[in-house]
Amino acid sequence: MSRFRQLGGEEMGRLSAEAYATARRHPVALVLHNIRSMWNVGAMFRSADAAGIEKIVITGYTATPPRKEIDKVALGAQDTVPWDYFADPVEALGKLKLEGYRLFGLEIAGNSRRYDGLGAEDFPAAIIVGNEVEGIGDELLSRCDDVLEIPQYGTKHSLNVAVAAGIAMFECVRAFRTNG
Repeated sequence: MSRFRQLGGEEMGRLSAEAYATARRHPVALVLHNIRSMWNVGAMFRSADAAGIEKIVITGYTATPPRKEIDKVALGAQDTVPWDYFADPVEALGKLKLEGYRLFGLEIAGNSRRYDGLGAEDFPAAIIVGNEVEGIGDELLSRCDDVLEIPQYGTKHSLNVAVAAGIAMFECVRAFRTNG
């Protein structure tokens, strides 16, 4: 008999949607700019819920809930993670700056820093992810306080945006919980 056993729903200690609505969250926001795939949007909502971040900010032509494609992947997280929409990403970033967030582009870029080098001074943090093909773009990168890069060791030098966002969110949570 294995010493491991998969836990059932009640054994996980999962919060109800009502309890989660009032729970303290990690000081991280995720900005979704011009994301083409609604399935990616849904996946990022689901990861944001799992990481317990404060909010998602949606900009540009990124689809917003409710949409069946988002809902199918988000599994209800589109209803538990606070989110807002701004057509203009510059306006969204300006609002986040006024709220005290440090802006971090998640991109392969010159003068970037490793995604796993965050300290207490980097919070609250806003992670900006961009289009699946074009990325964030230089206009938004120029408004960032810093750029985080996930090292890649294969031939593609590209992660799915939802995967990259999940890695970055959980690393932000780890860094905050360790250093905050």
